[in-house]
Parts: sequence; structure tokens; C-alpha cells
Amino acid sequence: MLEVRSKPYREDALRRSYCAKVLNVSEYANAYDREIIDLFTSIRNHTELDCAGRLLSENSQRHLRSGSEMATLFADVRCSVANTIELSNRLQFQLGDLGYEFPLYPVPDGETMDSYLRKRVHEGVAKRYGSKGNAGLLKLAKKQVEHELALIAKLGFAGYFLIVWDIVCFCKRNNILIQGRGSAANSAVCYALEITAVDPVGMELLFERFLSESRGEWPDIDLDLPSEEKREQAIHHVYQRYGELGAAMCANVITYRGKSSAREVGKTLGFDREALQRLSSLVSHFEWRGPTDTMAHSFRNAGFDIKHPRIAKYLELCMRIQDLPRHLGQHSGGMIICQGQLDRVVPLERASMPGRTVVQWDKEDCADLGIIKVDLLGLGMMAVIKDCLELIPQHYEDTIDLAQLPENDEAYLIAKRPETIRLLDKGQSKPHRKRVDLASLPEDDEVYRTLQRADTVGMFQVESRAQMASLPRNHPKKFYDLVVQVAIIRPGPIVGKMMHPYMRRRQNKEEVTYPHPSLEPVLKRTLGVPLFQEQLLRMAMTVANFSGAEAEELRRAVGMRRSWERMKNLEGKLRAGMTANGIDTSTQENIIQNISSFALYGFPESHAASFALLAYASAYLKVKYLAAFTCAILNNQPMGFYSPAVLIEDARRHGLRVKPIDIKVSEWACTIEHEADQSLSLRLGLGYVKGLRRQAADAILVERKVRKFNSIEDITLRIPVLNRNELALLANVGAMNSIDGVEHRRDALWQVERAGKLEGPLLRQQSELLREESRMLPLREMTPEERLVADYAGTSVTTGPHPMFFRRQELNKQRYLTAFELRKRRDGEFVRTAGLAIVKQRPGTAKGFVFISVSDETDIFNVIVTKEFFERNRSTISNAKFISVEGPLQNEDGSIHVRASRIMPLPTRGLEVTSHDFH
Repeated sequence: MLEVRSKPYREDALRRSYCAKVLNVSEYANAYDREIIDLFTSIRNHTELDCAGRLLSENSQRHLRSGSEMATLFADVRCSVANTIELSNRLQFQLGDLGYEFPLYPVPDGETMDSYLRKRVHEGVAKRYGSKGNAGLLKLAKKQVEHELALIAKLGFAGYFLIVWDIVCFCKRNNILIQGRGSAANSAVCYALEITAVDPVGMELLFERFLSESRGEWPDIDLDLPSEEKREQAIHHVYQRYGELGAAMCANVITYRGKSSAREVGKTLGFDREALQRLSSLVSHFEWRGPTDTMAHSFRNAGFDIKHPRIAKYLELCMRIQDLPRHLGQHSGGMIICQGQLDRVVPLERASMPGRTVVQWDKEDCADLGIIKVDLLGLGMMAVIKDCLELIPQHYEDTIDLAQLPENDEAYLIAKRPETIRLLDKGQSKPHRKRVDLASLPEDDEVYRTLQRADTVGMFQVESRAQMASLPRNHPKKFYDLVVQVAIIRPGPIVGKMMHPYMRRRQNKEEVTYPHPSLEPVLKRTLGVPLFQEQLLRMAMTVANFSGAEAEELRRAVGMRRSWERMKNLEGKLRAGMTANGIDTSTQENIIQNISSFALYGFPESHAASFALLAYASAYLKVKYLAAFTCAILNNQPMGFYSPAVLIEDARRHGLRVKPIDIKVSEWACTIEHEADQSLSLRLGLGYVKGLRRQAADAILVERKVRKFNSIEDITLRIPVLNRNELALLANVGAMNSIDGVEHRRDALWQVERAGKLEGPLLRQQSELLREESRMLPLREMTPEERLVADYAGTSVTTGPHPMFFRRQELNKQRYLTAFELRKRRDGEFVRTAGLAIVKQRPGTAKGFVFISVSDETDIFNVIVTKEFFERNRSTISNAKFISVEGPLQNEDGSIHVRASRIMPLPTRGLEVTSHDFH
């Protein structure tokens, strides 16, 4: 017997019962939820509710009943209800008794895991810190690792650190780029083991933010790897080492959101496809906010009458299934490993990918039950950097030395050393060849000037509209400025009202002050404004004499709202400590307010530093090696904010020549070519042809190595795996224009059509005749705009002019300004402009404002849309690809925005363009 006694328990029971329902079990919490079970049954069986028939009969009466209902139901069965209570009292099993154990690390004879870890750490300290020539820093590092090792031994976590270290060692042996990030970068042990790349001693980070005795939780280390192939190697290594029943990927429960619920409920209720598409395009991509951001509002905007009974039920069901499980997915990289057989602890299932198993519990459930996961996460920028490390030695006279990731120790503010470029002579025969050692990243003025201009398309973490708007104001000059930049454009500092005070102080528009003079050393680097969680901990330790563990407990108590009683006790201790230190009551209130408001939103300084390393690396590589960086980022799509078309246009604006796809020279991936003037250019790869199979592309590459293609008929004969559609695709995007006898794209399409119909041994003899006929055919060559349409349809990119180039003449007549011309106009001036919408965002911290990034042939500018204006023009803004905008200009600190007072869609003219919308 199960009686639902409280609301929290009922909500949990509902969630679990719906999870069960997704797994084909027809049970639910109460009779009211029968409608939801019927709906899910129809969705699972791909049928409309009106046609489900007997599929729904099994759902009847399968809901949970109260104790009194059960007693009435089984009144004739003697002692049945009483026996259930007797049985439940005998059951002693708790979920904490699952028997899960984290694996032991195999160590040599005579060693324990603690002693073996200690040796590896001391070796790492000597390597990491001994080479810096700073005896004081080395002494501090040795002291810090002793403190950390003692706590690790006390908590019994040595095996965990060794297993993560083992994964890192595997990646190093196999030339796989890897970096640990997050709060793990607070640990000198992790730094010494080369798990992380941030020096926590030099940056004075707090180990207790990562691990403390009072927390009672396992450490959490996230490892970033290049996406796809390299990450798969690391995952496969873990499976091999611990066995298919000793390791598994963590599950992720995918829940219903606005779009998915509107789409699937609508199908089940029998609404037509066009109406569902219209509704789906208008349903917000973000959480509902207020009366104008409800699903009902989206229904009305799509033309649905919510007073109609069927529409009302549609809306009701959409709302009721919000956040309920839709399907079981796979965590992006969370691996659970176990001592012994994992299937004895948690149910496993085969994944769709061969050789993988998946735990059937989601990551939150696993964490609650003490089941430990190690995250092997794919990070696109890691793949870009890894590809750059291979491309640069091949095509430049430089060698990039980056065994793991840039440590960049010289960049930190640990000492006032000159920020110099470190260029080591390689000693090669070429006189100008140099070695750029990114293990100590050069602090390059040109890179920082680029960042200051917000010229950051494609760069890691600093390419969003908000980052671009703030970069000129923050004006980064050194690495720590970039650490702050990465952290400050996030919900925490914005909601906590920390961003604007920092920016004003950064621009000398506001005096730098501190809540108390004793906090100056803690907050000096961030101009008196607390931005990082580590500062929060330091504040408590400084003003109230908290230990590191107590400060971390305070952060968690405030941030997670777990225990008001515990928070009250800690606040009392905090006040007592400040009183003992002679801090007056009003200052105490100010400090407590700072801690309370910021704890909910703080960002770890160690995490920001880890990301800043990648941000600077991406900026350095783009500025210094544009061809290699562009080639690498195009070969690792999708990633970031911008489509390949935007990335190509940006690279061309910076002087890179981008060549079209050519069947005679293009590889599957994009490649770099050397020009006669010693410059480098980029050749687009066959992989960008939409609809071209990899098998067909590989056949092209094999055949052209045998001998060159002399005609389209020759290609057709020698590569039978290429079907006619693929040949037509290649012809339509201009990939066959370099073949002998081909005049232009339509000529190539004609020859493909003729060659596809020819069969037999006479084909070779007719080759010359066909070429002669093609020259006489009155086929009109595509216009530049037609080629643009064909490029976007076939590849989503173009090497020709920007789409706005073809509209510029008519736009000039109507006095529309280009993005470049906007920079010359005064702040507040009313302007009219137009362009291609490439990014649309509505951040949760922006109070309903929508931001649109718009590009034309000269540059990118931004449009600000108020909440009220968005509601009046939701359909236009959500669906339009090309837009014209009118409104007052905001031209401040080099950041250009147009505050929209009017937005109109422009015709697409057949262009199939995409944008990064509301992600």
C-alpha cells in the first residue's frame, strides 16, 4: 500500500511515475492524471488520441490510491492491508545501501594509493614550479600540496585523483588535448598532476572551494577534450580499463519544453501540420516570464482561439506536461565507473552507439545516491586548438608547442613581471623560423587591441553580443582582465548587480571603495566589487576569522538554500567574528548583504581562469594564424554563436582569401593552400556540400590520385558510387567549373544530365562530341545573385559577395546605412539600416529585452528590442531572416546598437539562410 501523504512526496511520486510511463509502464499518481497517461500512450504509439482505441483501455484504474481507499477495496481479504504494513516494517533496505564503490587504483608493490599519489604530486610540483625560478612560489606550492594531500588521505580520495590522472596520462600518450576545469583548478594537487592548467598558488585560489572535510562529498573534476574522435578515444579507454559492466555513461532525462509539448500534443490531438508549425515558431525558446510570455500568449499569437474547448484542452495539456520526462538521453560525457560489477548497483542498458552502455538513472539521481561520475566533455574550441597545432607547423614558419594546454603562469598577477613575448629560436635552417611556446602564452599587444575592439567573432567565450558590448568598456590589457571578462557577462554578476559598478570603476567613472579596509587585499583585483566565489570565501575568512571549510559551508548554505537553520547559525557566527574584529554594525550589515546576494550567483575564479586560457589561446591563434584558425573552426562545426557563413565573411574582412569547392582539389575537410605571392588561402571542403555522402567524396579523392578528371563523363564513368543527385549538387555549387570543357554551372548541370543517361563502352568515344555540343548550347550563365542562391542552397556558405551586397544599390537610394557607416554617426541619432539577422537572443537577465546581431557586407551591428516592441512584432522578429531597422543609435565606447522603433522583413529572394536563434 502506498499512501501519498504530502505535496513534496506527491510531486516526487508523479515524476517517478511519469518516468516509468516513458519506459512503457502504465501507472500514474491519481485519477486526474489519466488524461496525461492517455496522451503519452498515443505519443508512444504514433497515433492520434481519437484513433487510439483499445490502446487506452489498459490505463484505466492504474493510479495510486489512499490508505482508506485501499482498505475499502480489500475489505474482504483478511489482513491484507495490515500485512503490507508488516512487510514494509521488515524491509531494512535504504538507497544508501546500494553497495557502490569507486574503483581502487592499482599501485606497485609496497605502495599505497596515498603514497603513490604523494610521489606523483611531488614530481609534478618540481616540474611545474621548479622551472619558474621563483623560490618563494615553490615553497608556497610545497606547503599547499602537503595541506591538500593530508585532507585527500583523510577523506580516502587518493584513488579518485589517481584515476583522473590516469585518464590524463592516456590522453598525453595519445596526443589528445585535455584540460580539467571548474573548481578543480583551485587544487595545487590537480595542477601538479597536470589535470588542470591554472596555477592556484600563483593566483591565490582557495582549495576549500574545491574540497573540504565538512562537505562530505566526492570531488568533481570536469575534463575538456576535443570533440568527436579524440573524446571517443578517451571514453573507449575507460570502457576497456573497467569493462563493459564496470563502466557506463550517465543518463539524462530529457523533459518536455514549450516547443516539444506544443508539437507533440498538437499531433496527438489531430491539428494540421501548418498550424503546428506556426505555433511552434512562436512558442518561446526561453522560460515564461510574466503575462506576455505565457504559452497562452503564444497560442493567441499563432491565431488559436483559446476559448474554444478543443484549443483550451490543447493548451491545458501542453502546460501540464511541462518538465515531465520525454525520453531518456545520454549525458554528454559523464562516465560512471565502479569497483566490480556496476550492473549489481544500477540497471544498465545498451546504448545506440556500439560498445557503449548507459546507466538508466539520471545524473542528479546518481549524485544523490553517491554514485561518482567523471566528466569527459567535448569542447569544440579544444578541437579547434588541436587542429591549429597541426596546421601551423605545416603552413607557417612557426612551431606551436602545446603538450597539454597553455599554463600561462607568466600572465597572472603573482608578480609585476614585464609582459613580454616569448619567442624561442628553433635553430632551424630557415632564418626566420621561430618557436612560439604557448605553454607560456605571449602577452601580445596586437591580440589585446583586437579584444579591446571587440573584434571577436569565432573566439571562445568572448564572441557573444553581450561580450562584444562590454569588451571596449573593460578594455583588457593583461590576462587577468580576460579572466574577469569571461566571468562578468554571466547571470550571477548581472543579477547580483556587480557588473555595472565594476565597469564604471574600470573606466574611472566611479571611485574604488571597499566594504571594509581589511577586505582591500581580497577585492583589490576586482576594484572592490566581489565577482568570484573564492572572494566570497575570503571575505568570511578575513572579517570573521572563518576557516576555509567554514567559509565554503557558508557559501553552500546561502547559495543552495538547504537549511535556514544552518544559515542562521552561520550568520550568527559571522556576526560574532566581525564584532570580535571591531567591525561596526552598519558595516556588518553591508558585508552580510554582499555575501547573501552574491552567494546565489557567484562564479568560480578558477573556472573563469580555465576558460580565459582558452579564450586567449583562440584570440592569439586567430590574430596570428588566421588561415589555420578559420580552417580549424570551419572543420569543427557546429559550435559557438555564428554560422560558417558568418565565420567565412569575417575571415574575408580580415584579409583571408576563401576559395570555392573544387572537385579537382578540395578534400573532405577545408584545407589551406599556398599562393604564388607567399600568402595563404582557404579552400572549402567537399563536406560542406549538403547531401554529398562521405563514401562518394572518398571515392572522388581516391580516383583523382590515379589520374586527373578530364570531363564530367569521365567522372561519371570512373566513380559509379556518385549518383546523379550528387553530381548535380556538385555542379550546382560550382565544384565542377574547373573541369575541362565546363563553361559555367548550368553547363556543368547540362553535362551531368547528358552523362547520366549514357551507358556502355561508347561513352569514352562520345566525350569530345558532348563537349562540343555543350559549347553550342544556348544555356544562360547564372547571374551573381543566382550563384549566391545556389551556394546557400547547396552549402549554406558562399565565397562570393555578402547577400546584402546585391541589395545595396536600392538600399542606398532609400538612405539605409551600412554597419560601417553606423560607426561614424553620433550617439542618439535616428538611423535606418538593414541586414541579415545572424543571432537572436533573449537572456533571462535582460528583463524581456531581445538582442539581434545583424550583418551586412561591411560588418556586424546589434539591434535592441524592448519587451513591449517584441510582443507587437513577435512574428516578424522570430521568423524574418533579412530585416530593415529604424531607431535611435547607441554609439558608446565603440559599441554600436540600434534601439528598434520599427522593424520590417525584407524578401529572402530564395536564399536559404539560417541564424542562431534564442539559444
